[in-house]
Amino acid sequence: MLLDGLDAPSDAPDELDAGAVLDPLAASSSPLDEGLLERFALPFSPRLSVQPRPYQRDALRNWLANNGRGVVVLPTGAGKTVVAFMALEQVPVRTLVVVPTIDLLRQWRAGLVSKAGVPEDEVGVVGGGERTPRALTVMTYDSAAMPRRDLSAFGLLIVDEVHHLPAPTYRAIATRAAAPWRLGLSATPERADGAHLELSELVGPEVYRRLPADLAREGHIAGYREKRIFVDLSPEERYRYDALMAEFKWFVATRRSQLMRGSFFEQLIQRSAVDPAARRALRAHHQARLIALNAEGKIAQVEALLHQHREAKAIVFSEYTAMVSTLSRRLGLPAITYRTEPDERRQILDRFRGGHYSKLVTGRVLNEGVDVPDANVAIVVSGSSATREYIQRLGRVLRPKPREAVLYEIISRGTSEGRAARARRPRAA
Repeated sequence: MLLDGLDAPSDAPDELDAGAVLDPLAASSSPLDEGLLERFALPFSPRLSVQPRPYQRDALRNWLANNGRGVVVLPTGAGKTVVAFMALEQVPVRTLVVVPTIDLLRQWRAGLVSKAGVPEDEVGVVGGGERTPRALTVMTYDSAAMPRRDLSAFGLLIVDEVHHLPAPTYRAIATRAAAPWRLGLSATPERADGAHLELSELVGPEVYRRLPADLAREGHIAGYREKRIFVDLSPEERYRYDALMAEFKWFVATRRSQLMRGSFFEQLIQRSAVDPAARRALRAHHQARLIALNAEGKIAQVEALLHQHREAKAIVFSEYTAMVSTLSRRLGLPAITYRTEPDERRQILDRFRGGHYSKLVTGRVLNEGVDVPDANVAIVVSGSSATREYIQRLGRVLRPKPREAVLYEIISRGTSEGRAARARRPRAA
């Protein structure tokens, strides 16, 4: 049974305005191919057990109107997986769900049973040591990309964190799959290498997008504010930072004409393979960046913010494991890094979820692919210039809640870190 307003056949438009809402009375989905539905039919009927939000319905309408192909872009915490469960209900065919991590594999398996109405014994898993394919299978990227993996039996391909798919290692998943229906999900599909443009061919064009600010204004996710806090480098840090940046800038100034033939840093990295001066310049730049990102003044600022929000649940993010360890040791915070064993990580997150812990410090490992308990405050001690990272961290405090959420960015004054902070913010936010 199709969603209200989606069961009347019509011709799909050549192009969709991503984010536009299709009027169900004026433009409903293209008719589903009965032959393909029969060819790939599931042996059971999924039934959604949650009430979709309006924007999730709109996303599904746009996807169906584009012949069941395309990418849906929603913020972390806005319920991208519910759109996938809705798609499965509307197109009840043998389905492959591809995910990047073992944590997501487990989350999808649980969600398909609890929210999509799939019988538990009908959900197969391939990855993380499990090999139980079923008519509906959740599989890691690495498992799906194996050269001899047969993906021809699936009619619907759902790709979570779809920005990974254009990578050379993974694009074969899309090319080997026979699925006529394809759905990609991501909070930030854009890639630095521009390969996200290939998603149109691999999965389909972007058919729907909403920004965090849009959904917050409409009350679907928490209202939030963002605040930058600047701290000064210590005299010793300032001296070292300025000396290192002077070394880097002198090299750039003397080689500028040789480094303007493409991407500046790519040219510099290539040159460093044969030029000792280029290697020293890169090393100086890296060391200066470390000083800015890990400034001593940031620790005191984190402590002050945690005291200010002592009643709130807060997650502190740092770019580098060394700073995570320092914050954990000096402020007495439970910490999760890529080195944390899976059982210990689950225990920490369970205690955070249950209220035993109210504060947590972590690195990149919680950016993506981990079911992080809800928090009210995010503190970014340091980060890259990637918009994806920023959206992912913001999403950790944006799940629906009555209280306003807040994201702090702590930036070393008078360093290149300020430019990185500006670069990572979404332009339309």
